[in-house]
Amino acid sequence: MNAKVEAGATSLDTAKLVAAALLLIAGIFAFYLFADYSTLLRVVGLLIIGGAAAAIALQTQVGRRLWQFVGDARTEVRKVVWPTRQETLQTTLIVVVMVMILGIILWLFDMMLMAILRFLTGQGG
Repeated sequence: MNAKVEAGATSLDTAKLVAAALLLIAGIFAFYLFADYSTLLRVVGLLIIGGAAAAIALQTQVGRRLWQFVGDARTEVRKVVWPTRQETLQTTLIVVVMVMILGIILWLFDMMLMAILRFLTGQGG
């Protein structure tokens, strides 16, 4: 009997997901259909329809798993030890200096190759 309950929930979940997708498609279609109206009103309407579609989709098993994943991700982000402001500035400064040094080295190498090429081809005087 448990398999029947899961099968019923799956078909209902599919119906909910299809309804949410159709609602979202209808909202996008309406956004462009009512192009004569204010953009602000159309965007607000599209956001409301998108929120309703998301609310319907979150009522499914897939939606609940997605919401659980988002909650777990937020928990993991809270566990991260973020660098201090000083560490961030130092690291950024090191990266900027290294990029400038490498840029100068590549520029000098390019000038040297160009001078050799001009000498070999007899161009430039």
